[in-house]
Amino acid sequence: MKPIWIVDDDQSIRFVLEKALLREDLPTRSFTNTREVLAALEVAADDDQQGPQVLVSDIRMPGGSGLDLLDKIKAKHPGLPVIIMTAFSDLDSAVSAFQGGAFEYLPKPFDLPRAVELIRRAVDESQREEVAEERMQAAPEMLGQAPAMQDVFRAIGRLSQSNVTVLITGESGSGKELVARALHKHSPRANGPFVAINTAAIPKDLLESELFGHERGAFTGAQTMRRGRFEQAEGGTLFLDEIGDMPFDLQTRLLRVLSDGHFYRVGGHNSVKANVRVIAATHQDLEQRVKVGGFREDLFHRLNVIRLRLPALRERGEDVPALTRHFLQQSAKQLGVEPKRISDAALTQLATFSFPGNVRQLENICHWLTVMAPAQLIEAKDLPPEVMAVPAGDAPSAAAHAPAALPVASAVPDIESPAMPASAPVAAVPSASAEGGAASAWESGLELEAQNLLAAGRTDVWDALSRRFESRLILTALANTRGRRIEAAQKLGIGRNTITRKIQELGLE
Repeated sequence: MKPIWIVDDDQSIRFVLEKALLREDLPTRSFTNTREVLAALEVAADDDQQGPQVLVSDIRMPGGSGLDLLDKIKAKHPGLPVIIMTAFSDLDSAVSAFQGGAFEYLPKPFDLPRAVELIRRAVDESQREEVAEERMQAAPEMLGQAPAMQDVFRAIGRLSQSNVTVLITGESGSGKELVARALHKHSPRANGPFVAINTAAIPKDLLESELFGHERGAFTGAQTMRRGRFEQAEGGTLFLDEIGDMPFDLQTRLLRVLSDGHFYRVGGHNSVKANVRVIAATHQDLEQRVKVGGFREDLFHRLNVIRLRLPALRERGEDVPALTRHFLQQSAKQLGVEPKRISDAALTQLATFSFPGNVRQLENICHWLTVMAPAQLIEAKDLPPEVMAVPAGDAPSAAAHAPAALPVASAVPDIESPAMPASAPVAAVPSASAEGGAASAWESGLELEAQNLLAAGRTDVWDALSRRFESRLILTALANTRGRRIEAAQKLGIGRNTITRKIQELGLE
């Protein structure tokens, strides 16, 4: 990971932050004034060296202020998170730094664990931006020769010089965010930020603050002023995913922003102007949501200026081979391994699958194959059990938003197969009442393996099966997150220190 750059003329501040961050395995590099930082940035740019992941700067230093440094950095490195450290007397200046694009400010004297937590949050934001930037630059994920996809590409081309609001519809996992990124990339706002938020993934009581920001003291825990996604997307594009799940009262606030271009932070009294293009997406039937009173009709018409429907993967089966080969190449690059090839027989078997999780599910399958397939050439027998078990005509149409049932597999099979869409709801997993066979497949497989080991006289059954169970869970999560440990730990519901320790204990390095 790239280092955290610390800029402060106070040696004690630099020392304390360096030691605290190193304990968190976060590398650091320190500077005493703004001139040193700007010179180092120039050298890094000229020699293609490693720049900072996050920059933490004091506001008052000899030879130039932190606010001047912020302006210069944002002009050349707009995606770099900058945290401004400030004494209480400089609080007004620090708050004004948000207008210049500061990620956050850190009042002095600061609580060290809270400072580390803030820097960690900035690191996570920086890494997400890097991944997004890589996708924006490469963007070959939007492959497709099918007529339905060609229609989408033509629509993106027609909208390339427009700032009009767009509503993207399509099933979960079909690639709606990729279309939104393409619309941004080919728009007059391409040089501005692209900010995405999944309105269904954030608790209702936090969503308002996430969208519009909040003032200091607006609610319990709001110890600093925070910019929301609308301000973060200033001059660029705000992508509102799963807009159909937005709470009704927030729909009113969103409508007001779309109508007059102004909003208020939570707890604020001064309106903020929003210079943002809004692109929304949903897998739901918004017209039906309007009829049943779950979605405002006036907001629907505000969003539905231009509508793009993204086809499900089963509607463009001719694209499966090209997408499979692309995702296998992509997975190998991300994991630092040799790309695997796939046989015609395996591709034929994939073509018979209905892909209830759409393109995301195919991508997850390719990540899984990159990690788990035993040879460089992927044969049909190497495919996940879900793909092998479901013939083309047997997949019910209602499965478009639910994972396939888990069939019996040898040894200890996956608890949640990577072939399942990442956003599959818990309710889609078969309930206990349906456990006639396939629904409890992984438990049956576990029981069978335990019986075999016990019959063989083994006395380490607990440890043996626990290691295999944990290894499979962690490898599947890492494949799902493209090797990112922190994100994998979050998805598994464990701490980042736990997953690091487990990877070492299980020999998964």
